[in-house]
Amino acid sequence: MASSTLVAVGGKGSNPKTTLYVGGLEESVTEATLHAAFIPFGDLKDVNLPMDHATSKHRGFGFVEFEDKEDAAAAVDNMHNSELFGRVLRVNYAQPVKIKGGDKGWSHQPVWADADKYIDELAAEQELEAADREQRKRTAAAAVEAAQGGGGGGGDDPMAALEAAAAAGGGS
Repeated sequence: MASSTLVAVGGKGSNPKTTLYVGGLEESVTEATLHAAFIPFGDLKDVNLPMDHATSKHRGFGFVEFEDKEDAAAAVDNMHNSELFGRVLRVNYAQPVKIKGGDKGWSHQPVWADADKYIDELAAEQELEAADREQRKRTAAAAVEAAQGGGGGGGDDPMAALEAAAAAGGGS
């Protein structure tokens, strides 16, 4: 079981994986209750229960941050699918903040937040395509010129130049 946890600790990016998502919490669970449930696995940095502002109750999940990633791994191994106040807990590594859309989340970013990056990438792509087309034209023209100038007489095959141009420009 510890080997599967080591794979998860390696996880995505450079996040040290010390913050856990704890889902499936019963309404009466408090930060103190969550702290008491996870303290046996190691020193805790922070316990957070996001609140629903409309009901002034927590939203049924929380975050527990450990000092060491090994303690967090032990907590995931032991607390995932365990019961707290009659509810089965889901305990996983929390997503890094940048994946969820920054400090405030995606809902606080305008739709056009990444427009400049998109426009720059689109312009670079169009520039590369134009350069590629120009290179194909030059190659075809050079092939036609080579086919016309190479024979040196009126007995040349009239289709040779067209075949050379087609071979040079049709290879992509």
